[in-house]
Amino acid sequence: MSKYRPYIYVLAAACLLGMQMRSAAAASGGAEPTHPCRVEGMPNELRCGAVKRPLDPTRPAGPIIEVHYLVVPAMARNKQPDAVLLLAGGPGQSAIDVAPAVMSRLARLNNRRDLVFIDQRGTGRSAPLRCTDESRLPVQQSIDPRQQLERLRQCREDLAKLPHGDMRFFTTTLAMQDFDAVREQLGVTQWNLIGASYGTRAALEYLRQFPQGVRRTVIDGVAPPDMVLPVSFSTDAQAALDALFKACEPDAMAPSACATQYPRLRQQWIDLLKGLPRQVSVEHPITGKVERFELTRAALLGLVRAPLYAPALASALPAAIDAAANGDFSGFVGLSGAVGNRKSNRLAMGMHFAVVCAEDAPRIAGALQTPGQDFGVLDAHMYESVCAFWPRGQVPQAFYSVPPATSPVLVLSGGADPVTPPRHGDRVTQAMGDKAQHIVVPGAGHGVMGTGCMRDVVYRFIVAASDAGALPQDAGCATKVPRPPVFLPTQMGVGKGVQP
Repeated sequence: MSKYRPYIYVLAAACLLGMQMRSAAAASGGAEPTHPCRVEGMPNELRCGAVKRPLDPTRPAGPIIEVHYLVVPAMARNKQPDAVLLLAGGPGQSAIDVAPAVMSRLARLNNRRDLVFIDQRGTGRSAPLRCTDESRLPVQQSIDPRQQLERLRQCREDLAKLPHGDMRFFTTTLAMQDFDAVREQLGVTQWNLIGASYGTRAALEYLRQFPQGVRRTVIDGVAPPDMVLPVSFSTDAQAALDALFKACEPDAMAPSACATQYPRLRQQWIDLLKGLPRQVSVEHPITGKVERFELTRAALLGLVRAPLYAPALASALPAAIDAAANGDFSGFVGLSGAVGNRKSNRLAMGMHFAVVCAEDAPRIAGALQTPGQDFGVLDAHMYESVCAFWPRGQVPQAFYSVPPATSPVLVLSGGADPVTPPRHGDRVTQAMGDKAQHIVVPGAGHGVMGTGCMRDVVYRFIVAASDAGALPQDAGCATKVPRPPVFLPTQMGVGKGVQP
């Protein structure tokens, strides 16, 4: 029996250590950081948790908020310790609401890694700053800039009454400190970041503050901290729209179906803008009611920009422009609604303006960018008007810098992206140095992880055993994917699109 005694001592010591750890965790109120939960759109039982954080870090005894998160446990028992964290876009998206929509892209990673979705402060379940849902407003009210401003003024007043209503404390910098607190609560030494759209700005800020907590980073559709969102909107949307027109221009050497069907597309667009404002009648995208209202230039540009995010939807813009030239504007409204009415795309607008007004608005006047010929300075003026009365937080000057990467970073851009095109990814990749690789998918729009084989490229990058094996990645299978063909309505005798 004596030969087993050392093993008994070891076992007893391990049990004692486990009891001590459980006692310490219970004493601290953190015996188990997560609990079983269900999320709409997700079939399996998951794990949910929350971390308590001071609204103002300089006042730890002041108001406290709860930052909620979702953990999708790894399928395999012998899971890897480096969880994958998804940082949502917007600013204003709920990462937990986005989870069901992105699970198919992350399924292979979920085999051996936990997936974590954190509702950033101000979104979802984490001290939300939501304005009134406007999806069912009459179209005239929803597009009138004066009424928009009044609704936002009222929203600001309503949000200020909340216990967490001091909107100066919802900056990206503070939010990333929350995220690191979640990492510590979950006991993750290092995790892999996947940021999309605004989530790329958040990922870059997390990397700046907590590089030691990151193993690998994927940023898809890069929105650098210094891009000045309201100004870039105009420049980049114009470039995407011009590319659409160019693909539809007549070419005697290589005639296209788009040019054949819509030989005057650019001129039709110019004439549409010149003819505004005008009275139009369309069906409301939610209620289905036919409404008559005055369509302004700003409203039309907003309807056009939304489908530019997704080339599959943008392929129908020539048909919508042609129909509008003949008095039918329903195509614009339908295409815009296809993007904005998804639950996962709805933003917590209070948080949206808290971020943009603090981080971007003060830099609008000094932004050295040429506004788009059609889009002009409409967005910049709108944000300046809102930010004139919206509370602004403090942003450290270092926030606007992108330090050299200390771990591998995969930078992804869509060549047809109207909001975060490759020019932004180029600058970030150059700043990060030789640990970063930029992959451009020419035919993709805003977000490329779902294009062709890109989910496999991301998978190989994250699961690579060594940093040396993570980069470079071969994405030739995706970069050769063509842009979706132009849509030709069935009444024209064509049942499907034809490549422009």
